[in-house]
Amino acid sequence: MAFDEKIEIRSYNGEIDRVRMEDLERRCEVGPAEHVFLFTDTMGDPICRIRNSPMFNMLVAELNNEIVGVIQGSIKVVTVQNPPKNLAKIGYILGLRVSPQHRRKGIGSRLVHHIEEWFISNQVDYAYMATEKDNAASVKLFVNKLGYVKFRTPAILVHPVDHRPFSGPSNVEIVKLKIDQAELLYRNFMSSTEFFPHDMDKILKNKLSLGTWVAYLHEGDSSGYQFSEDGRIPNSWAMLSVWNSGELFKLRIEKPPLSCFLHSKGTRVLNRVLPFIKVPLMPDFFNPFGFYFMYGLYGEGPSSGKLVKTLCKFVHSMAKESRDCKIIVTEIGGGDKLKSYIPHWNLLSCPKDLWCIKALKNEGTNTLQELTKDSPTGALFVDPREV
Repeated sequence: MAFDEKIEIRSYNGEIDRVRMEDLERRCEVGPAEHVFLFTDTMGDPICRIRNSPMFNMLVAELNNEIVGVIQGSIKVVTVQNPPKNLAKIGYILGLRVSPQHRRKGIGSRLVHHIEEWFISNQVDYAYMATEKDNAASVKLFVNKLGYVKFRTPAILVHPVDHRPFSGPSNVEIVKLKIDQAELLYRNFMSSTEFFPHDMDKILKNKLSLGTWVAYLHEGDSSGYQFSEDGRIPNSWAMLSVWNSGELFKLRIEKPPLSCFLHSKGTRVLNRVLPFIKVPLMPDFFNPFGFYFMYGLYGEGPSSGKLVKTLCKFVHSMAKESRDCKIIVTEIGGGDKLKSYIPHWNLLSCPKDLWCIKALKNEGTNTLQELTKDSPTGALFVDPREV
């Protein structure tokens, strides 16, 4: 169409595009419009969500000196369930936005094709993206039109920061690991997990990673547990790491659903009338706020689930000290056994996120069929750099 020929798709240029990108973000909501508008405040850095990835690119669609669309992509090497070759280079697509006035004109498709071309030029094996399972427009574009295949349905679990005092069980020890200890544990116990990043060390060393903690039960003399190459490992233990996403961007909600409004008002009334109940309050989501992302959740032993729950409460205790952290978020495989132990509010969570994947090399087509044939019940590693 003549309309399409006027559109230029090119790489983002911060010097000339930043202000216009912020304007586009203000006009584009995230999430189903009939439910809630979730706005992202990038704090002057539109490329913030991919800046910490090993390789990244952002493309803009420009029409008559106006930015009408944008897409972001990142590249890394991860573990895939594809023996004997269990590593693959993957490209992640995120941040696809098209100005409301210019939708249904093919701009989104063109942006995806261009980011795929960048992936292919960098020898990427697979491209994948994440969307809400009920986002019909996104599913129609990627699955029905662009050849992506539904791949995994992880759960996004969200819980408001709980300001009540934290008191862990007396028989549980929580220890913060050194970075080299954390890396060793992750490589020893999670390196075969789907989408485990090959550069795990860089994630742990990033300034946004606040640390890795392990929890274990006291079993007689537990002073010898070092969680290192020569140290003993307890019968039951769990670990997780924390990423401070609020240092990158803020979130803000508009047009809250009625249930959210009623819950917020109801808890305040209950706490005023019956203060001894101490119902957790719904935070103020209508001004920009940050969040912590828990990643790398893992546990072993009969008490691992309870230990994960204790660690989650410990993270809530940490978050209380942050000025603007309002929620704790994690994303976990839909069949992961630890899911039921992670505190979350159903009102705020997404029980079935949707990942879609596409082979970019001909030899990857058969492997893709194997990857998507069955949904695994095990763990899925969600990279905090792609949140």
